[in-house]
Amino acid sequence: MPRRPAKRAHDLIDLTGDDESETRQKRPAPNGHHNQQQHSPGQGGTSVYGSSSSQAAPSSTAEPDYLDLTQDDDGPPLELYGTFDGKIVGVRYYRGYASAGENVLCRREPNNQYDSNAIRVDNVVGDQIGHLPRKVVEKIAPYVDRGDVVLEAQLTGEKGYYDCPVKLFFYGPSDPEERSRIEESLKRDRLVKATELKNTRKEAEARRKAAMGLVNGSSTHGLGQDLAVPQKPEITMDNVLQKSEAVEMRKGGDAIKSLAIGEDELAKMPMAEQPEQLKAQLLPYQLQGLAWMTSKENPQLPTKGSKEPVQLWLHESNNRFHNIASGFVTNTAPKLLSGGILADDMGLGKTLQIISLILTGGKGPTLIVAPVSVMSNWSQQIRRHVKGDQQPSIFVYHGGDKLHPLQLQKYDVVITSYGRLARERDSSVPRAISSPKIKWRRVVLDEGHTIRNSRTKVAIAACEINAESRWVLTGTPIVNSVKDLHSLVKFLHITGGIEESEIFNAQITRKLANGESHGEVLLQALMHDLCLRRRKDMKFIDLKLPAKKEYVYRIPFRKDEKRKYDALLDEARGELEQWQAGSQSGQKGRFQNVLERLLRLRQICNHWTLCRERVSDILKLLDEHEVVPLNAKNRGLLQEALRLYIESQEECAICYDNPNDPVITT
Repeated sequence: MPRRPAKRAHDLIDLTGDDESETRQKRPAPNGHHNQQQHSPGQGGTSVYGSSSSQAAPSSTAEPDYLDLTQDDDGPPLELYGTFDGKIVGVRYYRGYASAGENVLCRREPNNQYDSNAIRVDNVVGDQIGHLPRKVVEKIAPYVDRGDVVLEAQLTGEKGYYDCPVKLFFYGPSDPEERSRIEESLKRDRLVKATELKNTRKEAEARRKAAMGLVNGSSTHGLGQDLAVPQKPEITMDNVLQKSEAVEMRKGGDAIKSLAIGEDELAKMPMAEQPEQLKAQLLPYQLQGLAWMTSKENPQLPTKGSKEPVQLWLHESNNRFHNIASGFVTNTAPKLLSGGILADDMGLGKTLQIISLILTGGKGPTLIVAPVSVMSNWSQQIRRHVKGDQQPSIFVYHGGDKLHPLQLQKYDVVITSYGRLARERDSSVPRAISSPKIKWRRVVLDEGHTIRNSRTKVAIAACEINAESRWVLTGTPIVNSVKDLHSLVKFLHITGGIEESEIFNAQITRKLANGESHGEVLLQALMHDLCLRRRKDMKFIDLKLPAKKEYVYRIPFRKDEKRKYDALLDEARGELEQWQAGSQSGQKGRFQNVLERLLRLRQICNHWTLCRERVSDILKLLDEHEVVPLNAKNRGLLQEALRLYIESQEECAICYDNPNDPVITT
């Protein structure tokens, strides 16, 4: 399927220095509306699903790892406001087909030569079906352009000669004030009925109330039907720090425990033959992993009439193929992806299993993309475990090397970094790894959760690699939320619609959030098919390891360390207050700035020189301003310091008495 215009990615945070200037990635200009029968699918237009804003990482010859340690800054979750029954027009000019019940994609075309408000409608494989009517988009386009609503669509009838019935779904922010403002506009423009807005608001409030009850440990039982709009809980830096610690300490791999293949089924998986070229003897579960990967590199279409989907495709008795996620139906056999996700626990030998696959999985160059810190481990492991006369040729493509794609293709294994891959998104850098001139036998992403945000430069570059088979190695396929999986399956080049963020969020993410079983069924079918996860504690693994014990030692700061840490903590609190103030006034602040401060706090716990320049600047600023101005930003910090002072019951340094009724003076 032709490549779609890239959505803009999130900002990347420099992990080693202070903030630097950032360059914006330009979005491809959309094509115009073509009144002809043949149309190039998927070209032109921008998605009307969510914000398309992004920033690309600055180019750097140092080749940073591009590890995105921030969570997605997508703001509050979206809520359904209402629906609009309409039609798609101009369908006779396009060959795109979809049947009743299928999800379709809306694409904004601001540069359409016939109508600047145009919204194109495509099926899930990128073939254009038509456009929304001129009078309808005249009202809808401003909402989309302002980012007030997200537009999703589903066909409600079969495609006719002139038009096709469609239902539009309006999703918007969950903030009560923002929602009220947008609702009034939707009613005024007669896009959504007032009764429907009222009903969807009540449903959303009930879900929020239930969620807050779970968070606060309280029950929502007996609240009745008329639920009040919940107040936003006040966020403090302590809350953020506690949340950060919880994220850092949790076992992310356990998030897919109920979704992956069960232990009994894993134990019965067939084993491959021991590779002759390998020195080391593979353990039984590693031979099972090799057999599984070999089968996934050679996928088979679903059996006709079978109820077991393959990559979410069913082969129906009428000889049609039906995608159970998007509802897309086609008479042509779909293209199945080759590869998958190897999500074994750390230490179970993912590297050795991939080496075995390289040796037994056919000829052709293999590209391995890894963090800089483990690149050398790949070449060492290959040389250590492969027999001398069977050693594959290895090239480490890193640093200032510049090779033509055909030169890279001469090697059996090419090892590169995520930073090198991401740099090929820069227009000034010639493409080698992701060049269409080279066809890799397979590409392997080590620590593949690095690309969990599909809008980052490195994730987009990874999807552009021209490879026959695609593999993701990660012990934590789900890091923050189930949305992390979308980027991985998109990299794998799955077909049928689930690779589109609109379909993934509508059919999996949102259904899981709403407690709908269909979302879990789809996710389980996807993970059973594409993901292999074994844990050390599984009986058939039989590593005979003692139970793991974790000990936490709390080391107090020295006085000089405490001063530096407190200076950074005060800056972080100020940034959080600034973000909160902007959010309350309706401004969309960047929460990444708060998360970046948390990262600095973690770094200073290791050693303050990791952020030496930042700490020095803050301390210098404090020394220059002996009198702290009493403004809105500092008032909260002074009040917090006063509270801690009172609680500590320290004597006054002047009168040697305990403070009574202390106040802050200017």
